[in-house]
Amino acid sequence: MPEPKYRIRALHTASTVTVYQAYAPEIGLPAARDGRFPAVWKRDRMTWIKPSFLWMMYRCGWSTKEGQETVLAVEITREGFEWALRNSCLSHFVPELHPDKATWKRQLKRSPARVQWDPERDLRLQPLPHRSLQLGLSGEAAARYADEWIVAIEDITALAHAVHDRVRNGDFEAARQLLPAERPYPMGDTLLAHLSGSAGGEG
Repeated sequence: MPEPKYRIRALHTASTVTVYQAYAPEIGLPAARDGRFPAVWKRDRMTWIKPSFLWMMYRCGWSTKEGQETVLAVEITREGFEWALRNSCLSHFVPELHPDKATWKRQLKRSPARVQWDPERDLRLQPLPHRSLQLGLSGEAAARYADEWIVAIEDITALAHAVHDRVRNGDFEAARQLLPAERPYPMGDTLLAHLSGSAGGEG
């Protein structure tokens, strides 16, 4: 069966879901050590979390981009993740989902979270036909993320390098075996009803 264009795929348990972020070492290393973000982490800025490991690799260039050298796997509560989805707005206007641009702009302004659907990536980081979720958190959502939702933070930079090394050597099967076991995230259709559509973008 072909992969649906809009579906959340993630590493998840009965109570948690894992998302990825990449930071400079001065943020990423203490976050992994202490299980929470350090004081230098700016909670007044929008922070983007991504359930797709390979999309994170695309975004951070396998942890080679400046300011994104430390890749974190952040395990958060499913309750928090789903709160963010319910309280989010698409980052782009979609005529099929919004009555008009003014209504969408009002929703965007008052929503503490926003969603982008970007092309999922393969091991070569080339775009696939289906989309990968990006979830931007600001205001109340960012505060809840930092203070309430985080269960554990792991530095997975070494994993990023290991997968990349195998890709560069052309050993895609070995690289694939190292990938996190992302699978469809269980949810009712209603949770994504206001977030599916021809939206996208790079972020």
